[in-house]
Amino acid sequence: MDGEQLGVITLAEALAEAAKAGLDLVEVSPTAAPPVCRIMDYGKFRYQQSKKVQVSKKSQTVIQVKEIRIRPKTEEHDLEVKLKHIRKFLEARNKVKISMMFRGREIAYTDIGRKIMEDLKNTLADGCVIDQHPKLEGRNMIMIISPKK
Repeated sequence: MDGEQLGVITLAEALAEAAKAGLDLVEVSPTAAPPVCRIMDYGKFRYQQSKKVQVSKKSQTVIQVKEIRIRPKTEEHDLEVKLKHIRKFLEARNKVKISMMFRGREIAYTDIGRKIMEDLKNTLADGCVIDQHPKLEGRNMIMIISPKK
């Protein structure tokens, strides 16, 4: 067998050809009409398939979503520390979900929370892309940012 096509043949003929060559009959495309089969060494075929899977896994990058939680009463220094963490996450090529939690009567001060989120957005504007602008969901205001490509 040197790669030539045998055309449409019966299963018995294909198995006989494979046996004559000392190889296996491998179904490559079962969904085609008629199904496409190839005469080859099945062990070698499985090895090549596993290598393809390994290479594709290596080239994949897993993007995690890291979460930073703040509140409207979070002090300035604590916000700076959280900003450092956000920058570190962005440098590691992770997305960041910034959650502003409103507890109890704090929900009446969503304007303060929105201002803090806008300040964060302006501070981080140079190193990131805003995926989701600050949006109130229940008692949380959420903003999602990702690193620049």
